[in-house]
Amino acid sequence: MRRFAAPEWMLFLLLLAAASASAQSGLQVEPSQGRFGWLTRPYRPRYIPPARLSDSPRLDSLIRAGSLYLTAADVVALAIENNIDVEMQRYAPLLSAEVLRRARAGGALRSVGLGVAAGPQSVSTSGVSVNSSGGVPASTGGVSSGGGIVTQLGPAIPSLDPTLLIGSSFGHTTTAQSNTVLTGTTALITTSRSLTASYSQSFDFGLTAQLAYQSQRTGLNSQYYSLNPYASGSLDLQLTQNLLQGFGAAVNGRNIRVQKNNVKVSRLQFEQQVATTVAAALNLYWDLVSFQEEVRAQEQGVAMARQLVEDNKKQVEAGSLAEIEITRAESQYYASQQSLVIARTNLLQQETILKNALCRNGIAAAGLTSVRVIPLDSISVPAGEEPGDLEEMIQKALSNRTETAQARINIESNKMNLVGIRNSLKPTLQAFTEFTNNALTGDLSAAAVRDSGIGYMAGGYGNLLAQMFRRNYPNYSAGFSLSIPFRNRAAQSDYATSMLELRQNELNLRKSVNQVRVDVQNSMIGLEQARARYQAAVKSRVLSEQTLAGDNERYAVGVITAFQVIQDQRDLANARSTEAQAVANYTHARISLDQALGTTLTVNHITIDDALNGSVPHVSKVPANPPHGERP
Repeated sequence: MRRFAAPEWMLFLLLLAAASASAQSGLQVEPSQGRFGWLTRPYRPRYIPPARLSDSPRLDSLIRAGSLYLTAADVVALAIENNIDVEMQRYAPLLSAEVLRRARAGGALRSVGLGVAAGPQSVSTSGVSVNSSGGVPASTGGVSSGGGIVTQLGPAIPSLDPTLLIGSSFGHTTTAQSNTVLTGTTALITTSRSLTASYSQSFDFGLTAQLAYQSQRTGLNSQYYSLNPYASGSLDLQLTQNLLQGFGAAVNGRNIRVQKNNVKVSRLQFEQQVATTVAAALNLYWDLVSFQEEVRAQEQGVAMARQLVEDNKKQVEAGSLAEIEITRAESQYYASQQSLVIARTNLLQQETILKNALCRNGIAAAGLTSVRVIPLDSISVPAGEEPGDLEEMIQKALSNRTETAQARINIESNKMNLVGIRNSLKPTLQAFTEFTNNALTGDLSAAAVRDSGIGYMAGGYGNLLAQMFRRNYPNYSAGFSLSIPFRNRAAQSDYATSMLELRQNELNLRKSVNQVRVDVQNSMIGLEQARARYQAAVKSRVLSEQTLAGDNERYAVGVITAFQVIQDQRDLANARSTEAQAVANYTHARISLDQALGTTLTVNHITIDDALNGSVPHVSKVPANPPHGERP
C-alpha cells in the first residue's frame, strides 16, 4: 500500500499538471475578480466557463466531398477530443481539487464526479433495431471500479480557516430611581457605545485559540460617579486543547489526506474512461470495416444469383432445362437481395452509431446525418503471434490496470479514516486556560476631586489600551474537563463496522487481482481462438469458391442440377459472411487483450496529458480530393 502514498511535493506537481492541462483545454476554475483585489476575492464566486459543446476542428478537416474519411488513429483522436463521456470525466480532476480545497478548510468531503461510462455497442448483424440507442448494458463481469472514499465518522473536524468577528452597538436607557442618594437623580440616563472584535483559529493538532477585544464607552447623567463618561475594556486570550478525543493531526487532518488520495483516484478514473471510450470506438470502427466487407460479400452473392437466373433462362429457351429451375434460381436471387439489404442497413446504422460517438452534437452536427463514413484502414490478421509469457503479462496487467490501483488507494484511504474512527473511542479530555487584561479610564467628575487615588484612571482611549498592555488588572484561569461516555456502544460499533468493511475491501481487492488474472488468460485464449476461427473461415471460403467453380463447370455440361449450384452459392455467401465476422472478432479479441493488460492507451500512443488537453497530435491520411462516394 505504501507505494501509493506519494510525498507532498509529488501531489503538488500532480495537481499543478492537472490544473495546467485543464487550463489549456479550457476547463478551469478562474480566480474571482472585483474591486479591492485580495481583500474581497475570498467572498466572490469564481467563474466556471460554460460547457464546450462544439467539436474539434479535426472533424471538419476529415470530411471530403460529402464523406468522412477515417483511419483507426482518427477514430481514437476524435473519441478523445469530442466524446461526451470523456468530456464529462475531464471535470473530475477539477472537482477533486475543489473538494481538497474544502478539506483544507476543515469542511466535510463531498461525493463528486461520475462513474466510468461504458462505450457504445455495434449493431446486431441480424438486422436494424429501431430501438437501438447504441448503448451497452451494464457489465456483470470483470474488474469494477468506483470513485474515492467519503465518510464523516469519527471526531468532528474543526474549521481550519481563521475567523474574524467584529461587532458594534449603541444603547440608550432611562431608569427610574427610587433612591436619589445613590445617583443624585430620579431618572438615571445611560448612553453606551461598544466595540467587540475577536480572531479565532483552530489547528489540526487539536488546539483552538481565540483572541478577543472588547471595549465600551458609557456616559451617565449622575454627578456621583468618579469617572463620567468612562470606558471599560478587556483583552482576552482563550486556549483549548483536546488531549484524547480529537487530538493530533492524524485525526483532524484525515480528510485532507483522504482527499489527496481521491485526487489520484479521479485521475485514474479519467484514464479508465479514456481507455474504455477508445476501446469502444475502435470496436465500432473495425465492425464498420467488417460490415463493409459483408456488403461486398452480399453484392457478390446477388451478382452470382442474378447470373444464374439469366443462364437458366437461356437454357430454358434452348429447351435444355426445365422451367422450374428459373423459379428456383429467382428464389435464391431474392433471398440474396434480402441479405444485401440487411447488410447495407446494418452498415448505415453502424455509421450512425460511430458518428454519434465521435461528435458532441451527435449526427446533427454540421449536417453529419447525410455524411457517409469511409474507413481507410483494413484489418490484417497476422499468421502467427507470440502470446508471451502468461505470468509476465499478468504482472504487467496488475501494474497497469487502473481498477486495482483505485482499489489499493481506497483501502489506504479507509485506513486513514480508521485513525479518526478509533480516536472516537477515547473519552473527551480538554485542557483550557484563559488570560484577560482589563482596563478602565474616563473623565474625572467633580466627585473624583476628593478622591486622589483614582487620578491615574483619568484619560482617553490611549490610557485604556495602555492599561491593557501593562496588565494593570489581569485575570487568570485554567482547568480541564473530562467527559466519559458509559458503555460507548456507538463508537465501538463504528470502529468494528469500519474494520469489517476494510476486511471486505481487502478481500475484494484480492478478488479483483484474481479477476485480472482471469481476464488476461481469457483474453489470450480468446485471441488465439479468434485467429484460429479466422484461419478456418478463410479456408472454408476458399473451399466454397473452389466448390462453386467446379460445380458451375459440371452444371454447364449437365452433370448436376441448378439446385446444387444454388446451394453452393448459399454456402459461399455464408462462408464470406463468416470470414468477415471472424475478422471483426479478431479485432475485438485484440482490443480486449489490450484492455485486460491495461495498455489500451499505450498501444494507441495516447498520453493522459493529451487526453486532458482534449487535443491529440495526429496527421490524418485523408485524400486531398477524393471522388464523391469513393470507397476503398
